[in-house]
Amino acid sequence: MKFSDYPLSPALKQSIDRQGWRRPTDIQYRAIRPILEDEDILAIAQTGTGKTAAFAIPILQKLQERKETQWRETGLGCLVMVPTRELALQLTEVFTALADGTGVKVLGLTGGVEIEPQIAQLTRELDVLITTPGRMYDLLGRKVLRLERVDILVLDEADLMLDLGFIDDIRGVIGHLKRKHQTLFFSATIDEKIKKLAYSLVRNPIRIQISPKDPVSKQVDHAVVFIAMDDKRFFLERFIKENPEAKLLVFTRTRVRAERVVKALQRVELTALLLHGELQQREREDALTAFRAGDERVMVATDVSARGIDIADVTHVINYDLPEQPDYYVHRVGRTGRGKQRGVAYSFCAPNEVPLLQAIEQYTGTTIRIVDLNRSQYRETLTLTKLDQLGLQDLLDETEEVMRKKKGRKKGKL
Repeated sequence: MKFSDYPLSPALKQSIDRQGWRRPTDIQYRAIRPILEDEDILAIAQTGTGKTAAFAIPILQKLQERKETQWRETGLGCLVMVPTRELALQLTEVFTALADGTGVKVLGLTGGVEIEPQIAQLTRELDVLITTPGRMYDLLGRKVLRLERVDILVLDEADLMLDLGFIDDIRGVIGHLKRKHQTLFFSATIDEKIKKLAYSLVRNPIRIQISPKDPVSKQVDHAVVFIAMDDKRFFLERFIKENPEAKLLVFTRTRVRAERVVKALQRVELTALLLHGELQQREREDALTAFRAGDERVMVATDVSARGIDIADVTHVINYDLPEQPDYYVHRVGRTGRGKQRGVAYSFCAPNEVPLLQAIEQYTGTTIRIVDLNRSQYRETLTLTKLDQLGLQDLLDETEEVMRKKKGRKKGKL
């Protein structure tokens, strides 16, 4: 089946065609028609399979029809809630591109920037609002956002919203919806907590689950390399240098670890972009823009940012640290192998991270392939990288360290 076969407006079909999309992905094929028919949806699908378009396309069709046939029905018709700023920006780009020519007005609002200019954009012509729970509550608290005409509520990546403690915010927002509405619940992972939340918010939903037994996309080849924690930086350095055409997304467990990795790369004259939740919004946007444009080919990020990075040409994901929650692994490796592109993901596993690796394998239901490094290959990496780093200052520092140790031994003999 082709997109041209769907009951969509000519303007929307033209927008889809401009994206280069001809046929729907599995999740799009199974979700578009039920959404057009006003069904509630609980959809679980691998990241990178086209989930955003699966709900954006039918939503835009319904809102365009509302504007054309119910000319008195003005005001916000669809509210999309997502857990992170990056994901809000990503969804806003997709909705805006698809809405071109349809007359449907789309706005994305996030925290981290001044709220007054955002308030000025909340006009009666607005049809789709994409936002994070925190900014939503700011707007509702100021009584500048009216939700009485909302017909469609979308909760995207709801599992992460639950992990981040947004459940009360979600329920609070739903309490402001005045009319019966359609609820679309999308995520790449699901567990009992998420299932319980979903069924408390949706009415007799149609459940759609794509590849539930293997949540890692078939477009991604993933493997693990066993490396001592203190040696990881040397292997990352060597990988970057030996793969000059690669576009790499490197994940660490914490902000501090991300900053240290970037600094370690800088010491060997390798540059990398930094992305974590404590950066200013403008800094995060600039980093993503530079990475997307190819100004830099390496980005070091934390898990909070993982689901908002939708960049088609990421060739490799490096799990510099294994995630503490196994479902985060799925979202990380899903940043490569987007659409029809193939991708590769490597995990650097230190001895104390083996339990995390075992949890990931249990969660995904797969045994991750091991890349064997013999002792000579391991020593070669350490030798090469250390030689690269031995500049004049390093030599001076090592000399001073040797002299301090010699003095210490002499004092011990006395």
